[in-house]
Amino acid sequence: MGKTKKTNAMRMLDRAKVAYQTNVFEVTEEHQTGEQIAALVHANVEDVYKTLVLENANHDHFVFVIPVNATLDMKKAAHEAGEKKLNLMPLDQLKQVTGYIRGGCSPIGMKHLFQTVIDQSALQREQIYISGGQRGMQIIIAVKDLVAITNAKVTSVIHD
Repeated sequence: MGKTKKTNAMRMLDRAKVAYQTNVFEVTEEHQTGEQIAALVHANVEDVYKTLVLENANHDHFVFVIPVNATLDMKKAAHEAGEKKLNLMPLDQLKQVTGYIRGGCSPIGMKHLFQTVIDQSALQREQIYISGGQRGMQIIIAVKDLVAITNAKVTSVIHD
């Protein structure tokens, strides 16, 4: 395989001199679940995290990084964002707002640094797999580095 084209997320990590690894996997036409992707890259599903972008009524955006096999608790998420209510952002606006597409949305290197919350389950892992900024590309990064580069708050935001 040739040299991988760097995504915004990778360029940002390179500039910040943050160590990371990448993982490439075959993408299909259908949306792939986190569980399918974990199996494809031979990762423990508990090490694989997804990025969700939510918005409030004023279209301010908030980023949540949670395990792929977990569900975001919308009440906890809104509370952590200091909002009454948050909704998932419409998918057709994802690229415009973040610069990324569904299935390739990395919490690193979005068009703006949005308020980011990483679920505290990540603290039990040495490193986690997150989207690398395009479909079929993952970044494996130390949790402390991810927290630092996204300026994230780490707290519980998933359903128990």
